[in-house]
Amino acid sequence: MTVRVQTETFDPGAELSGFAQGRKDIGAVVSFTGIVRDDTGTLDRMEIEHYPGMTEKAIAVIAGEASERWALVDCLVIHRHGPLRPGEQIMMVATASAHRVAAFEAAEFLMDYLKSRAPFWKKEFTRDGSTDWVAAKDDDENALKRWSKSPK
Repeated sequence: MTVRVQTETFDPGAELSGFAQGRKDIGAVVSFTGIVRDDTGTLDRMEIEHYPGMTEKAIAVIAGEASERWALVDCLVIHRHGPLRPGEQIMMVATASAHRVAAFEAAEFLMDYLKSRAPFWKKEFTRDGSTDWVAAKDDDENALKRWSKSPK
């Protein structure tokens, strides 16, 4: 399991190739890359804050839970912080398992928990100079409810 919280951008293709390289014990790799979206056409940037150390530990707990719930061989979580412009990668999740269902479900679980429970604070800056903290969304909270049952 690898968890990285960083300011630097990353190459999702290179990360995925490195993640799966040389593995002969996996039958499925699933990945997701989140990108900063500009819904209104006015977003200049999003700034993401975190507590170094605490955030990595919280993500590792979430990844560990995913590994316990599904038979994962490995997982990778990369999340960026600092100022990010529309179109930039904000995060990546990759999961590897012997079978695709476990890889898909574990990746979705990780994404849902990262969206709602990982300790990040997001603030949007528009081109007209206004700012707004990004609030939790009901849809994200509802997405977590499906994971309250055991997958097995």
